[in-house]
Amino acid sequence: MASGYELLKSEDGNEVQSPKPYRTIRRVAIGLVTCLALVTLSFLHVHPPLSGDLEAQDKYDGDSVKSCASPMPPAAHPPAPINPWASLTIEQTVQIQKWLEEPGRALNLTRGAISKPSDNHIFMIEAYYPPKASVLSYFSSLSSSDIPEKYARVTIHHGSAPEPVVKDYLVGPLPIGSSTRMEHLTEVYHLDAIPHNARGFDTRDWTSPEIFEKMAAPLMEAYKELLGGTPQDTLTTAGSGPFSSDGSFRRLWLSWRRNTPGFFLHPLNLYQYVDLSGTDSSQWHQLKIVYNHQVFSSPESFMEAFHNGSLKRVPVIDPDTDLSYSTRKRIGAQRDLDHLPGPRSVSFAGLRFRVDHDLQYVSWMGWGLYLGFDRDMGLSLWDIRFRGERIVYELKPQEALAQYAGNDPFQATTAWLDRYFGMGQSVRDMLPGYDCPHEAVYLPATTYSVNGLTTQQRAICIFEHDSGRPLTRHLGYEENEFGAVKGYELVIRSIATVGKCFDYIFHLDGTIEVRVSASGYLQAGFYDKAQGQYGNRIWETSMGSLHDHVINYKVDLDVAGTANSLLKTTLSQEAITQPWFEDDWGDEVIQQVVTREYIDDENNALLKFPTNFQGGYAIVNQEETNKWGTSRGYAIHPGYSPIHNTVVGSKRLLKNANWARYNLAVSRRKETEPSSSSMWNFNLPGGPPVDFHKFFDGENITQEDLVAWVNLGMHHLPQSEDAPNTRTNTATSSFFLTPLNYFDHDVSIESTNAVLLKNPEKPGDPFTYDDYGVQPAHCLPEHPSPFEYRPAKMFDLDGVPAPASSIEDMRKASELYHRIKLEL
Repeated sequence: MASGYELLKSEDGNEVQSPKPYRTIRRVAIGLVTCLALVTLSFLHVHPPLSGDLEAQDKYDGDSVKSCASPMPPAAHPPAPINPWASLTIEQTVQIQKWLEEPGRALNLTRGAISKPSDNHIFMIEAYYPPKASVLSYFSSLSSSDIPEKYARVTIHHGSAPEPVVKDYLVGPLPIGSSTRMEHLTEVYHLDAIPHNARGFDTRDWTSPEIFEKMAAPLMEAYKELLGGTPQDTLTTAGSGPFSSDGSFRRLWLSWRRNTPGFFLHPLNLYQYVDLSGTDSSQWHQLKIVYNHQVFSSPESFMEAFHNGSLKRVPVIDPDTDLSYSTRKRIGAQRDLDHLPGPRSVSFAGLRFRVDHDLQYVSWMGWGLYLGFDRDMGLSLWDIRFRGERIVYELKPQEALAQYAGNDPFQATTAWLDRYFGMGQSVRDMLPGYDCPHEAVYLPATTYSVNGLTTQQRAICIFEHDSGRPLTRHLGYEENEFGAVKGYELVIRSIATVGKCFDYIFHLDGTIEVRVSASGYLQAGFYDKAQGQYGNRIWETSMGSLHDHVINYKVDLDVAGTANSLLKTTLSQEAITQPWFEDDWGDEVIQQVVTREYIDDENNALLKFPTNFQGGYAIVNQEETNKWGTSRGYAIHPGYSPIHNTVVGSKRLLKNANWARYNLAVSRRKETEPSSSSMWNFNLPGGPPVDFHKFFDGENITQEDLVAWVNLGMHHLPQSEDAPNTRTNTATSSFFLTPLNYFDHDVSIESTNAVLLKNPEKPGDPFTYDDYGVQPAHCLPEHPSPFEYRPAKMFDLDGVPAPASSIEDMRKASELYHRIKLEL
């Protein structure tokens, strides 16, 4: 027989035959087995196992499905070959540092890491943004001769001066050369110099030996008995602020906490008021002690009451008490199907936004913009253009306020202004796949500190996502009525460790959404019955204290040019009669009416949104109209939680955060008014270097270059669900910059990620449709990278890579005055 096979034969030579019934059964069995195998393979292909070897599954699919496009963004095409708002490079910063340290400068500088309060040291070096006119001139010509000169802002603590002060300087032009000069920067401040007691944050405020010897050592016995530990083991402390009113002193309340994970939620009922004024730490001392609402003027009087039995004590919790409620470790039963990974966003056809990593320029769907980053407030956006026209010159956070309330010395005296601590400096690498989607593109940022330079590789993330709802849609039956446009958005994000997530969200219709969300630990207060009206109890001895968050943004809109006006729109009701009204309804109709007026005087441009949001505000160009003869504009539209600060008149926010009193304000743009705040405002509420109200001096704001100062925030009455951390879904606030007659129609109709349906030819047939040739892509995406998180890259002040920081050093740099570890 063929293939070398032959039939077996019996001993008598006849072929061996199987009985006929057996042969039939065998054939049927083989057929059933074959069919079953085919069905099983088909089922496994259509319904792969929910768990198992995903890698093997990927290999199987890879045999028949092509790989997706590269997850890297295509190259961008910036309008200019430089970024005028780029941060200083490490090399530039080091050059400036060494130039300042040259003997010829006569600055008598000591490196910050080894300096004392009585020394001169550099606190900060960073880029200083060029004048707007210079940038616009360069963008207009793109001539190398018009490139704006680059300068650095340098802050020096002059601790050795006869009258110690802090000064800002401009150093430039850069790079360092024969023409480089240093001049005192005063024109952006309302003070010539900053009192030294209002200086930048300083770990020496709690690492000087005198702090422990004068303020902690005398109370060691009381710490152990009243608080259940000592500063060397189970206790840590924190400082409230501001530290001064006018710079004549530097004082803060210390509040004790349990040194346990989530220490923010473990306050204790002991407070110490300490004086850190002046540059001689031997003169620092303790002013007051408060324990369980009892006030003592000295450690001696407190310890006397402690020993003689007159001290009213608070029960100490059992040392075996479970404190894990403040940790982020998962608890509870696993929810149904939660063992499966959730959905993730994949751009199957490749990323649809462009990035220039070197220039930090991003473009998407007609949008284009440069990114900036600084120590004070972190991420900023510049020269934002849409469809070739500049919409916004500058979009930048200015300040973040958090004012607390309570019946104790710590919460009642806390009014944080986070710019002082450095929102940009507190940015850390984001968690890939958690803070941003897996396919997000990351950009780095570098900041300066007295200890060196730090580079965060994932300081900024950029991603496009499907909002999950159409941007526009309509169901209709006339030709070209029925369809939808997909609601894709581009998100640019940065997160600061103070708990704020800054989002800038770009939409296809020309809208920009500015959103800030908060998460992290509360600044909890010690709970007792007297605290009830200031918050909610969230644990045995802890309460979430009532407070306001207000975040201010600078929005330099350029609507069809720099000559703009402020339009106020008001909605009200009217009762009118018309000759054609029907008799059966009467001769009067009550309806809405809109009133439009321009605000011409700066003094009238300190604004709150109208009751019930019956109206609003917009920046318009009265000299430029759309096709229908209406002035082109952009509206400032409130989103989630459009609030302003509740408290007015507090001495701790007397003049240093006047911007927080309003929903928004509009002023005439000036180079001498670049920001609504400064890092020095925190400690000088009585006479701040930047007094926002001084911006408003009666100038005309009709067809001028205008700036809108817009507030976001929330009135936060914490609840038990804020433990362990506040949630971003409810702790969020936003505003929109949205076209107001800027275009002749809704320009999102240009999108080809859309569908247009056509009526069926016959009743019962499906609708036909036009998807403009953009169909869902089907391919095998790259496997997500394994999760990895590494510490930041550190460099010393000479630009040399530094050893990795210890966890304790990382905590000090991150938690600042929120966790003060008193050391012997």
